[in-house]
Amino acid sequence: MSELSLPRYGSLPSRLVRLYIGLIGYGTGIGLLVQSGLGLDPWEVFHQGMSFRTGWSMGLCINLVGALVLLLWIPLRQRPGLGTISNVVIVGSCADLLMSHVAAQSHPVAEWAFLVAGIVLIAASSGLYINAGFGPGPRDGLMTGLARLGLSIRVGRTLVELTVLAAGWLLGGTVGIGTIVFAVSIGPLTQIFMRMWRPAPPVVTAPEAEPA
Repeated sequence: MSELSLPRYGSLPSRLVRLYIGLIGYGTGIGLLVQSGLGLDPWEVFHQGMSFRTGWSMGLCINLVGALVLLLWIPLRQRPGLGTISNVVIVGSCADLLMSHVAAQSHPVAEWAFLVAGIVLIAASSGLYINAGFGPGPRDGLMTGLARLGLSIRVGRTLVELTVLAAGWLLGGTVGIGTIVFAVSIGPLTQIFMRMWRPAPPVVTAPEAEPA
């Protein structure tokens, strides 16, 4: 079963709480990665490079790119959910909020602490909002849309992320050791948190047999 199409266990309020805590945490994690100065994941390299070139805040670039990617869902026949739309609005805004209140780090210990904290927070937050069952983020939905055209998610994701990484680097985005650490750790960590945050299915009890 795809992690982006999980059963929707839990009450609506509990799912909404998971969704919005997850999205807020995801944006905060991005802000920590940026302020570590050690390197970003491919999409954030692109967002940061776009920010440098346009003068817009990085968070605004995250939200705008998310909205533009969402337009690509139309020919791919993907349908956004509440989580998809909320992602476009919340993630970049929370990244900006963190970066406006927390300075970029220059001491190696602080840089690595921010990097590790950012990666773990992004993985934990991904597990929360995906398990909420309100739909994938715009970029994840792009991957599943390409898969529907016959391209494997692994190949599609690799091609897209290499493209945005190269474009972001050319625009001046930060590529470094943090980019590598993120790439090798985010998958396993997200898998751990997906299992940790997954709600237990409701217990179905067999009806009592009627007396003879």
